[in-house]
Amino acid sequence: MKQPLWELQGLTKVFPGVKAIDNLYLKIYPGEIHGLLGENGSGKSTLVKCLSGVHQPTAGKIFYQGKPIVIHDPMMARSLGVATIYQELSLIPNLTIGENIYLGRLPRKGYFQLLVDWPEIYAKSSAILNKLEIDLNPHVAVENLSVAEQQMVEIAKALSRDASLVIMDEPTAAIGLEETKRLHVLTRNLAEHGLAVIYISHRLDEAINLTDRVTVLKDGQIVGERVRGEFSIKSIVNMMIGTDIKEHYPKQYNRTDDLLLTVSDIYTDNGVNGANFTVYRGEVFGLAGLIGTGRTEITHAIFGIDRIKKGNVQLHCLPAKAMRSKVTTPQEAISCGIALLTEDRKFNGLFMNFNGPKNVSIAKLEKIARYGFLSLKQEDKLVAEYIEKLRITPTAVERSVQFLSGGNQQKIIIARWMFSQAEIFILDEPTQGIDVAAKVEVYNLINKITSRGKGVILISSDFEELLAMCDRIGIVNRGRIIDIKEAREIDKKYLMENVFVHQLS
Repeated sequence: MKQPLWELQGLTKVFPGVKAIDNLYLKIYPGEIHGLLGENGSGKSTLVKCLSGVHQPTAGKIFYQGKPIVIHDPMMARSLGVATIYQELSLIPNLTIGENIYLGRLPRKGYFQLLVDWPEIYAKSSAILNKLEIDLNPHVAVENLSVAEQQMVEIAKALSRDASLVIMDEPTAAIGLEETKRLHVLTRNLAEHGLAVIYISHRLDEAINLTDRVTVLKDGQIVGERVRGEFSIKSIVNMMIGTDIKEHYPKQYNRTDDLLLTVSDIYTDNGVNGANFTVYRGEVFGLAGLIGTGRTEITHAIFGIDRIKKGNVQLHCLPAKAMRSKVTTPQEAISCGIALLTEDRKFNGLFMNFNGPKNVSIAKLEKIARYGFLSLKQEDKLVAEYIEKLRITPTAVERSVQFLSGGNQQKIIIARWMFSQAEIFILDEPTQGIDVAAKVEVYNLINKITSRGKGVILISSDFEELLAMCDRIGIVNRGRIIDIKEAREIDKKYLMENVFVHQLS
């Protein structure tokens, strides 16, 4: 029987007032992709940080190749072959791929080893990239790479340190379908070379298709472990939530015949090339396409981030004289009833040092203004209604949103736009990086929005999500919507074929 590379026995980590992980027993084998699944707050990150030397366990033992060991710090973890690739990549943008791979340990030459051996750096970098079948030039600066390519550089960097265990934390959260496929091929390549891989993801279809074994955590404890062939999305969800979510996509059909938004032949300098579509009251209109096809750019034009140089946008709920044909700023868009939940909530969506109420009220401060001054009592009163209705954690009232889970952060932004009384909600990857239970809550919020006669434009890289939650779907390519179909009339195969065929054409 194969011996585990790493083994955790009774591992426990206690923070003040919180038992983050509780008596965990886990074996990690070489040549195996091990999925680590669970809701936000289930203990995944704490477990990984104990293996990476960031945290010291409160109790229990860690075994490396059968011998007990104490990992004092991240440097020691790296010396033992542990490489962790976090969602926030740790590359230096203005340095080359080769420089990043060997950063902090550049090969030296000369009598006193004072000179950097640049030819060796790039020769070794090329060898590693070739071994992983990564088609990148090590002389290229990292800032010129896509997110997916930067992740591949992180993996090459790990391999250059003779890693035997690679930990990937949500590696596909910010990349599209095609990039995800390439990353999966690379991950399987690592396992075939004998490396152990811990793969953390909220995308359960990845667990089904990629991993050899899954371990599910809940409230700091392991609630189940299965090997390939023994698990399904339904069984994983049951273990994660503790109950059976019968309706993973609780779609409500609220579309009416009342036109709400018309986008007519709009062009921008940022890649929108004649986009046309309509949105009806109560409708969820989906935008399907690979990253870079213009999905986000179309919505940025509608919201006033990118200037529309030709064409117009009409919001039918406003009097004709009140609606600007070309919204030029986000402030104008908000005043016209357009809301945007950005793809990157941490950098473009939230004020991370503000608490929940301040993040909610920021889009319509006049609602809490009294005689030219902001009323914090009125803010707390009005926002409390949304926190209760949207089932946002009560701790959001006092805590900065940086300390909230991803699901609660998304709900805070949705609450903001409901507070602003928006008519059109643009949701760009609203379930990215959040767990299954939080996704269902976001879907229920979408239903709540459409039930009130509002419209939703949904951008998602998850085709099943688009098919399940949209009324109509537009296929985007090169800044145009080239086809629009009723979601109930097509399937995932049709959507994938059309998205990829048009992307390649």
